[in-house]
Amino acid sequence: MALIVHKYGGTSMGSPERIKSVAKRVAKWARAGHQMVVVPSAMSGETNRLLGLAKEVQPATIDAAAMRELDMIASTGEQVSVGLLALALQSEGMPAVSYTGWQVPVKTDSSYTKARIESIDDARVRAELAEGKVVIITGFQGIDDEGSITTLGRGGSDTSAVAVAAALKAAECLIYTDVDGVYTTDPRVVPEAQRLHTISFEEMLEMASLGSKVLQIRSVEFAGKYRVPLRVLSSFTPWDINIDEEAKSGTLITFEEDEKMEQAVVSGIAFNRDEAKFTVVGVPDKPGIAYQILGAVAEANIDVDVIVQNMSHDGRTDFSFTVHRNDYQRTLDLLKGTVAPSTGATQVLGDPKICKVSIVGIGMKSHVGVAAKMFRTLSEEGINIQMITTSEIKTSVVIDEKYMELAVRALHKSFGLDAVDTSSN
Repeated sequence: MALIVHKYGGTSMGSPERIKSVAKRVAKWARAGHQMVVVPSAMSGETNRLLGLAKEVQPATIDAAAMRELDMIASTGEQVSVGLLALALQSEGMPAVSYTGWQVPVKTDSSYTKARIESIDDARVRAELAEGKVVIITGFQGIDDEGSITTLGRGGSDTSAVAVAAALKAAECLIYTDVDGVYTTDPRVVPEAQRLHTISFEEMLEMASLGSKVLQIRSVEFAGKYRVPLRVLSSFTPWDINIDEEAKSGTLITFEEDEKMEQAVVSGIAFNRDEAKFTVVGVPDKPGIAYQILGAVAEANIDVDVIVQNMSHDGRTDFSFTVHRNDYQRTLDLLKGTVAPSTGATQVLGDPKICKVSIVGIGMKSHVGVAAKMFRTLSEEGINIQMITTSEIKTSVVIDEKYMELAVRALHKSFGLDAVDTSSN
């Protein structure tokens, strides 16, 4: 039979009872003849608890040395999960063994708290699979060239699972979560949101990058790069559900566009409230100014999202961009302390209360007027647009955070997603 990778999120691993249910599900797949590799997250809330303890000990600004220790602390949550799941599988009569990322090893760079996977040695895992064992590997973590434990950033277990699936050339990677698939938008914001039976890799990549919390963007990037078949489904279905039925449930991320996908102009509405905006006012409008600003931000390992440079006036211009809200204070300190003096900027403005709302759909490639319809919808709701960015299959706007839910509901209705025929997606 096939080699299958299962990934279980923190909610799925949230209690001993749920871990036992996961073990029964995994054992079912193994008894059906599949070679099984499982990548679980830490138990729900555990990573926050661990990082909270660290903050109590050192509430001051975190430097590189401290970030290394944060990874050491945060990585222990997954270590507990893999050990508990191995014990639960053994109690089911299923041979199982657990490994941490550094034992495999999963090699990463040294960007603590947001490391990137460089390689995975699959020899040890394949040897255990050949002996008939279920192999359980910690998600979210790896080891760098110096032998230090690293973590991949929040949601990094998705990336770990897809990377392991790629390294092992798995037949499929099943991402088990607390939702039963990918929806047209978050059902907690729009109760009428519909589950998609399939979504293209391109659309899923955009949805993940724009704020959809179902999959971490790097996991989708890995899936696309290595052509890993990926499916999102719920861990809260009965564990003894028929395997054939289970294997076709949830949402399949597909790498092939078909004629049905062209019927829907917009497939989903994504949003991200974890954003902050900065405007560097009155910088000289000359070659290299964008690099002077964003180069310093990049050197601080801060990711930049939306970027807008205004028209020049009297030889000066304003330069705006967004970052993750967690990086707000670090970015503000950097801009005021280093960038503004070096560029001759007259002022630095920061706004941590903005959000990004996006429409996504492969059908946008061949339809005109989609962005105009989005802007009209927001205008009719009295919502001001602060920034705009586009690609072939998405249009994103930055707006005041207080209008986020109103914008999502209005756009979802405007593009007919309340009654979308999910069988054609």
